[in-house]
Amino acid sequence: MALRIPFIAGNWKMFKTNKEALEFAEEFKKLYQDTDVKTAICAPFTQLETLKKAFAGTCIGVGAQNMHFEDEGAFTGEISLPMLKEIGVDYCIIGHSERRQYFAETDETVNLKLKKLLNESDIVPILCVGENLEQREAGKESEIVENQIKADLDGLSADKVARMVIAYEPIWAIGTGKTASAEQAGEMCALIRRVLEKLYDEDVCDQVTIQYGGSVKPENATEIMNMGEVDGALVGGASLKPDKFMGIINF
Repeated sequence: MALRIPFIAGNWKMFKTNKEALEFAEEFKKLYQDTDVKTAICAPFTQLETLKKAFAGTCIGVGAQNMHFEDEGAFTGEISLPMLKEIGVDYCIIGHSERRQYFAETDETVNLKLKKLLNESDIVPILCVGENLEQREAGKESEIVENQIKADLDGLSADKVARMVIAYEPIWAIGTGKTASAEQAGEMCALIRRVLEKLYDEDVCDQVTIQYGGSVKPENATEIMNMGEVDGALVGGASLKPDKFMGIINF
């Protein structure tokens, strides 16, 4: 069995200016020491270069929050893989529920983005999957998440999938203050691993890092991270403050 290193990533969504990002980085670097936990900040595009420079020489990774599947073209407002590679980002969130909900992302476009990232770069994708409240209350959460994973990973080889991160994010727990119980988080992360084993093999499912995301904060991080199949967390609001984010990393 692979020994997976815990991975805590912050998703800043549409928050912070460059100045605020730099202030965060300087404060966070003072706090970030003596930890074996992999850490990254996924920030708005305008802050990526600032954070790469600020975190140079540290183990703190920098991630984008989205990416287009074409290299260039008439896609106003979009950012391409070559642009991210030039900055040197380490991670890229793909298929976040807010992208799916507000910007019409589909499993088809998510699949194209994953193929682009995994086939043409060393940038690690953080694939987001999860059910909404109606689907959870109907008892369809396992079916929904399994179908998402199958569609999102369609056509991807085992060696590519093995280096991915998958974040289980129940939509009903994102930014709502509601949190899936530690047991629910553990059950769904275990389900994701079983799906990966069915699609590929035990070796692949053993290597993939599976995070939980949805109103994670210092107060509940320990309980969530102590669930056997939860390898980390994708953190929203609590990642905006250095001390709170560090409190989660020190779970």
